[in-house]
Amino acid sequence: MNNRLGRAMITVGVLALGLAGCGHRAQTQTSAGAHTYTTNQSRSISGGTLSVAVATDTPFTGVFAPELADDTTDLTVTQFGTESLFGVGRNYRFNRQGAATIKLNRHRRTATITVKRHVRWADGQPVTAHDVEYAYEILANRATKSARYTDAIQNIRGMAAYHAGTARTISGITMPQGTQGRTVVLHFKTMKPGMQNSGNGYIWEYAEPYHYLKSIPFAKLAQSPRMRSRLLTFGPFRLTKVVDGQAVRYARNPYYYKGTPHLWHINVTTLANAKVTTALKAKQYDLIFNMPSAQYPHVKHLAGYTTLRKPSMSYTYLAFNLGHFDQQTGRNVMDTHARMSDRRLRQAMLYALNLDAVVRKLYPGSRTRGTTLIPTAYGRYHLRTRGYTLNLSKARHLLNQAGYRMGRHGYRTDPQGHPLTIHLAVMQGDATTDAMNTDFIQQWKKVGLRVKLTTGRPIEMNAFYKLVAANPKNVDAFIGSWSLSSEPSPMSLYGPAAPYNFSRFATARNTQLLQQIDSARAFNERYRIAALHRWQRYMLNQAAVVPLTYGVTLVPTSTRVRNLALTPDHTNFGQWQQVAVTRARR
Repeated sequence: MNNRLGRAMITVGVLALGLAGCGHRAQTQTSAGAHTYTTNQSRSISGGTLSVAVATDTPFTGVFAPELADDTTDLTVTQFGTESLFGVGRNYRFNRQGAATIKLNRHRRTATITVKRHVRWADGQPVTAHDVEYAYEILANRATKSARYTDAIQNIRGMAAYHAGTARTISGITMPQGTQGRTVVLHFKTMKPGMQNSGNGYIWEYAEPYHYLKSIPFAKLAQSPRMRSRLLTFGPFRLTKVVDGQAVRYARNPYYYKGTPHLWHINVTTLANAKVTTALKAKQYDLIFNMPSAQYPHVKHLAGYTTLRKPSMSYTYLAFNLGHFDQQTGRNVMDTHARMSDRRLRQAMLYALNLDAVVRKLYPGSRTRGTTLIPTAYGRYHLRTRGYTLNLSKARHLLNQAGYRMGRHGYRTDPQGHPLTIHLAVMQGDATTDAMNTDFIQQWKKVGLRVKLTTGRPIEMNAFYKLVAANPKNVDAFIGSWSLSSEPSPMSLYGPAAPYNFSRFATARNTQLLQQIDSARAFNERYRIAALHRWQRYMLNQAAVVPLTYGVTLVPTSTRVRNLALTPDHTNFGQWQQVAVTRARR
């Protein structure tokens, strides 16, 4: 499954732990609650190279900076060098273990970020306050066209004025020790409860090297070699080679602040989805990201590998085209005349689907049925409900009630008596994805709805998201996917000014509920849980965007790999400096 970014602070999936000692020479899996991780107790060798594949049928774009990247493939590829500023604990709260610390002051409405001493870029230059501030400039400068510029980031004072071009600097970001100091203070309009957690969207978690990029105009940053093939980071590995869209190579960062990494090199290549099982059987890779869930039954017992797995913060969803994004105002606008504007039509399409059968037959052990827009991986924030389950009689009743009458050839007309054809956009996938889409179309036919694929076929991923973002008339509904951050606020995805709100669902009630989730009152955990539950119920009822399946993170890992784990300790990028291998590749 190719997951589109909801925020730059994504959950990549594999997160490394430092596990000490030696002992048994077998790799074992240990279950820690909902999180399964693997440990290899064999003694590691000095150095070595890790061979990594990223399963995808689409070349990576090479836009590696989190401020500008638009999909998880790019950030999966660059995770070995790109590192978050902040450490994160098991409850997804910021801790003091990262490259910088953060301290909130609710009374003053500030967040103080302090970069630790000895944190350096891979060229040896120190990470400064200016580097932290510069990342916000990249986000907010209109010339970069960053999709990370959302309602949430505008909560910083002066951000909107800078974005509009009426101010040369962001007044709400100050550097008390100067640009070459280590302290940055963010001044907010309001404090949000999610600010305590990684992935909150209000606080950016990355820095960019101002000294390295300052000569490049903002409009040219995304295509600049210094942001692509010569990316400069402060993580454990430095980028040394890029084969456009296909492969990257990393070497140790000699200036890494947490010490010298165990590995000498990490090689990352893209791998066609159809070749994953064959590649694993041939022992070509040490681990594979984004493994197609449909192939899990073929590899879960493969000799020489352990498949790490845990519930992920991702889901596939069915969304309906209900309006457009106004570029002038930066707001989502609903169209009352949109073909899918009748809620009963949307609900009927969902009641017609047999998602339990789809998960059971097509994705055994690798996906679960989706119920709300906050997946089960979020624990208490998730609303326990059955969601939309198969009910063909209810689907037919809703359609009849809404005036969609049965016409010739077993298909319904619209309320005005015109033939009705619903155009569905879907991404290119594997045979299992095609089977799921075919099943959906057949189920809709059972209730009299004619559904055809936009352009007549699945669409390449990058082209798909450009298409649905434009809200054309030939897309009535679409099936997409999100990979979410660990902070559950949905504002960055479904807010009134969120560019990623592709359905353009923007009601006053939705905005009100989202604001309650992020209100000062929601610093009370019980209130926030209740607010999230209210929003989930509302979105289920409105059926503008509804989850189809929840993902399960699956990472086949070679038994020669040591110190690799799936845990919630780091929501963005793992501590790759601690990963080692126990023998050289054959």
